[in-house]
Amino acid sequence: MIRYLLVIACIMKCFTINAQPVADTGKRSLVTTMSYAQVQAYLKGDALNDMARLAEINHFPMPDKVLKFKKELDLSPIQVKKIGDINLRMHKLRVQNGQFIVRNERTLDSLFKTGKIDNGNLIFFGNRYGAYQAEIRIAILQACMSTQQELTPYQITRFEALQKAN
Repeated sequence: MIRYLLVIACIMKCFTINAQPVADTGKRSLVTTMSYAQVQAYLKGDALNDMARLAEINHFPMPDKVLKFKKELDLSPIQVKKIGDINLRMHKLRVQNGQFIVRNERTLDSLFKTGKIDNGNLIFFGNRYGAYQAEIRIAILQACMSTQQELTPYQITRFEALQKAN
C-alpha cells in the first residue's frame, strides 16, 4: 500500500512540469536522461516524426506536409478544413503523450535517485513509456490514413512528386 502511495505521490509531483522556450539551448533539461531539446520536442509534440515513415512510403501522407502544398494540390476549402482538423487532433495527442513521457521519465529518474525503485515500479513505468510512444505512433498513423482518404489519387501522386522535388 505504501509503495502505491509513493508512486502516486511521485506522479503528482511530476505534474508540476513547466515547459520552457526552445530558443535557449544552454538550458538544463528537466529530465536527467533526456536533453533539453528532446524534452522540448516531446512537450511541443515535435518528437518522433519518423513514426510516419511506414505510412508515407505506402502513399499515406502526413497532414501537415499536405497542407504545406495546399495551393499546388488544389485542395478544396473542405479538404483544407478536414485535413487541418486531422492535423490538429494528431498534434494534440502528440503533445499530450509527449508530456506523459516526460513526466514518466522524471518519475523514474526520481525513483532511482532516491533509491526507492523496485521491480514493480520499474515494470509499471517502463510499460507506461512504451504505451505512450505507441499512442503517439497510432495517432500519427491514423492521421496519415485519414489524410489519404481526403485526397484524390491524383493529389496523392502530385503530392509525392512535390515532396521529391523539395
